Amino acid sequence: MRIVIRGIVQGVGFRPTVHRVASSLKLNGCVWNDGPDVVIDVDNGDLLLNSIYPHLPTLSRIDDVIIEDREYTGERNGFHISRSKAHGAGVSIPSDTAVCDNCLKDMRVGRRRGYPFTTCTECGARFTLLSSLPYDRANTAMSEFGMCDACTSEYTSPEDRRFHHQTICCNGCGPGYSLYDTDKNIIPGDPITQFGKMIDSGKIGIIKGMGGMHICSRIDNIVKVREWYRRSQKPFAVMVKDLDSVFRYADPTEHELKEVTSRYRPIVLIRKKVNDITELISPGLDSMGIFLPYAGVHHLLFDSMDTDALIMTSANIPGSPMILNDDTAFGMSADCYLLHDQKIINRADDTVLRMQHDRTSFLRRSRGYTPSHIETEYNGNVLALGAQENIVASVASGNRIHQTQYIGDHDSEGVAEYLEDASLSLMRMVGCTPDIVAVDLHPGYGNRRFAKRICEEMRSELMEVQHHWAHCASLFAEHGKDDGVVLTLDGTGYGDDGNAWGGEVMYADHHGYKRLAHLQNIPLLGSEKALYDLRRLKFAYDDINGINSGLFSDTDSAVLRKMAPKSVKTSSLGRLLDALAFTLDVCKERTYDGEPAMKLEPLLARGKMITRFETDIVGKEIMTAPLFALINGKERKEDVAYSIVKAVIGQMVNVACDTASLKGLDEIGVSGGVSYNGPICEMINDEAEKRGIAVMHHSRIPNGDGGISTGQAMIALGRLQ
Repeated sequence: MRIVIRGIVQGVGFRPTVHRVASSLKLNGCVWNDGPDVVIDVDNGDLLLNSIYPHLPTLSRIDDVIIEDREYTGERNGFHISRSKAHGAGVSIPSDTAVCDNCLKDMRVGRRRGYPFTTCTECGARFTLLSSLPYDRANTAMSEFGMCDACTSEYTSPEDRRFHHQTICCNGCGPGYSLYDTDKNIIPGDPITQFGKMIDSGKIGIIKGMGGMHICSRIDNIVKVREWYRRSQKPFAVMVKDLDSVFRYADPTEHELKEVTSRYRPIVLIRKKVNDITELISPGLDSMGIFLPYAGVHHLLFDSMDTDALIMTSANIPGSPMILNDDTAFGMSADCYLLHDQKIINRADDTVLRMQHDRTSFLRRSRGYTPSHIETEYNGNVLALGAQENIVASVASGNRIHQTQYIGDHDSEGVAEYLEDASLSLMRMVGCTPDIVAVDLHPGYGNRRFAKRICEEMRSELMEVQHHWAHCASLFAEHGKDDGVVLTLDGTGYGDDGNAWGGEVMYADHHGYKRLAHLQNIPLLGSEKALYDLRRLKFAYDDINGINSGLFSDTDSAVLRKMAPKSVKTSSLGRLLDALAFTLDVCKERTYDGEPAMKLEPLLARGKMITRFETDIVGKEIMTAPLFALINGKERKEDVAYSIVKAVIGQMVNVACDTASLKGLDEIGVSGGVSYNGPICEMINDEAEKRGIAVMHHSRIPNGDGGISTGQAMIALGRLQ
């Protein structure tokens, strides 16, 4: 019998498991990697298959088993692992996982004591180290490092847990760390211990990991770090030593604990315990991003330090890819640099998520969760390149849409090249030559240049997809739906009328969409300037209401009024939240993406409804400007914020539920960056429940622009059908 097994079957100890089981049964045959698959030739396939299932490796996943009955003609000298073959296409390796407990023990006693690259078939970096399939040492970053005799003995021993572990190494044959000062001089002593002492003393360091580099400093050094990094308000992620330390700084729920302790070790947004330090970590927010150590170097670093919490944020210019090059890292002017000599093949930022009760919302889906895919009923080859910010590319092949790791913002240095590398790499892995390359409708987005080049080289069709239609389709792809009514709530998406949409109620399927209702169009005075100078948004609302805001001089006010008729209009809920945050003195300027809305969220969570805040629909427009005229400065800020947003959401949900009922649908959906907002999602759920309608939310694909490419791919597949 020949058996072909597909799924996550490489890099997880699958072949060694087959070998051990077959040998214990005295079977004859062999097993090998064939592209992304594992292939077995054996003299008793039924017996082997039945015996393998109870012993599957922890991280493996079988998606399909193909059995070909044939007479066994191989040798009858036992069972062995054969050389891999580079045929076929597909992604079969698992994502990176945290170092396992057994390897942690090995790093504290025995021949691997103090060695940070210690892993086994149960754990460690995989995707970040892989250049191509099959998953063999020659196709990983370990190809430059030969095995010593001791590692070779473990690699060839069927009873060892490092049997056929492709990235096996030790401090005698593998990569290593060195510690440098600001002048690139090596600092003597054990690199990790010395780095820990310097960080403990208040220094700021750069530490190189498997998928990129991090800025590292003590949590109580936050003021110095903000000044050095010129990041006055944006939250920092904090890596804590252990579970006890999580409870020292935050109050996690049961579901948050499950995520933060998972083998993928994401950054989880958890309600913080308010004190001077945590407020400086995430100014004006109720939560902070916390994660546990996942690499050996993190555990060894905490072993050498007094502190139990470290600022640990990506070493990059905000929006740009994490730094890979040592020389670029030295340009950041840190106090010390802990760098290793192993090549980083695939960058992977830390994944960031938040829980909404028991539901996961991915703000950034990357390390630990890539490569990933969504099953579809459609079959075809598509490349989709997302929007302009929070870019993730998607590659459709067969009946799957595969997502790349998080890329960044396209107008940041290095992102265009990173997008191309990640897209081409994934296309090679899954064997995709695209029939369609899908891009956002916005004519000015930078990834169009790459899209056009691919179309010319591969004779593909270029397809433009409206931003919010893609949001709808990403939600449908996740839930296996063909159509639906969706609230698409975000900051900005280019509409088919040339305006900036972002507060839409849409009916859509994979072939088209209809805009059912939207928030009142407000002029973006000065276009991009209005996104950062929040006074302009408030001025626009006041001017519509005939109120003199007093925010500008008479001369400047006259200029702004002349600009209004010719300005791009926006229906964005994100911009309404920005204006409301400014009006209520919650956030006076935007220093990072989403800041005003994020700082408004704690108010929304504590607010109660003031009944006089009501709004109407005129045509398809839900009127928002009149709500600002109702603010009198006498009520609590949280009640005003809650009442205005609740009034708007109530009208949107009513339109959505009316249409759903007419079309015989029993649920509506919500997508877009604003749907990360917990109180707003609760409002949507409550209003829909009153109508007896359920609500679809994201839980696997990012709500925001990180999910756009999945929707684009789904729509392109619809065209191919």
